[in-house]
Amino acid sequence: MDCYAVTHPGVESLTARELVTLGASPGPTEPGGVPFTADARLLQAANLRLRTASRILVRLASFHARGFPELERHARRIPWSEYLSAGDAVDFRVTSRKSRLYHQGAVAERLLRVAQEAAGPLRDAGRSGEGDGEEGGEGQLIVVRIVRDECTVSIDSSGALLHRRGYRLATGKAPLRETLAAALLLRLEWDGSCPLFDPFCGSGTIPIEGALLARNIAPGSFRGFAFERWREFDAEAWASLRNAVAAESRSVAGVPIVGSDRDAGAVKAARANAERAGVLADLALDVASLSGAQPPGAPGLLLTNPPYGLRLGERLRLRDLYAQLGNIARRSLAGWTVALLSPHRDLERQTGLPFESLLETTTGGIPVRLVAARL
Repeated sequence: MDCYAVTHPGVESLTARELVTLGASPGPTEPGGVPFTADARLLQAANLRLRTASRILVRLASFHARGFPELERHARRIPWSEYLSAGDAVDFRVTSRKSRLYHQGAVAERLLRVAQEAAGPLRDAGRSGEGDGEEGGEGQLIVVRIVRDECTVSIDSSGALLHRRGYRLATGKAPLRETLAAALLLRLEWDGSCPLFDPFCGSGTIPIEGALLARNIAPGSFRGFAFERWREFDAEAWASLRNAVAAESRSVAGVPIVGSDRDAGAVKAARANAERAGVLADLALDVASLSGAQPPGAPGLLLTNPPYGLRLGERLRLRDLYAQLGNIARRSLAGWTVALLSPHRDLERQTGLPFESLLETTTGGIPVRLVAARL
């Protein structure tokens, strides 16, 4: 199968590296994703084990179409019945640029009609709202992209976006996506061999992702996937893969992983999330201000997603907080690596730390950089 791992911008090379560890041979990275080929087992392993990918698509067809007759003729060659069964809800998500087939709704309507010829009656999840929105719904997502009359039809194998691990039901303000937290850890080459400390842990995403990484727990262990509903899905082979991956996990993290936050509600949420992920015993999660936070004794990695201050007035009020972070780092964290996700160079400068930019991406639509300094 021709597959495509969708990623955060700037994370593509990390996802490609993960795919290599799974035995894949990814093609050249593209903005927002990584192409690769896979059999059924590798496709399932990618969904289960990739920490940084947002979604895994499988290309069903690629063809030239300038009108609806041509679109329908090519669409009838797609093996719809291998993936869909009568009664399934289907969400066709169509984008069209510089093409004669510009009416996205009409394209979706024609493709749904052709798919029903092969698979039987289907429900239009897009129209009913079952498949609306970025997160996806109950419907099977079909992604259709038409650019300069070249049409690509892909089926989503993931279902809900892969950052939805299944453990985070409670969130704090502006939560960091799990896939991005994992990407930050991988970019910093943190592998669980030294302590991890997050003094602005919020609902615990960075410490929890760190514990999952340190224990080699597959991030998809707590959820299901769209491919499990495909008509030719092999449940026995999938159970075998899940059991094999679970057997590779470690029983403990083996290093201190500490998170703190001044918001007691956020720390309560972090503990609940960590318990659902099965890693609560690996974490020390405490209510503490930045000045009262207690890092582990041995040098390690401080990685955090501090408050941003989106408006100028808010940024001015945050200057003291960033300056305080820099003072604490210089005073107490000799030998540590200090890294943060930063949207503002002026706030970085308040720390007085010699930051190096390691990655540029976005979170919540905001451009941010991962910066790090070795002390």
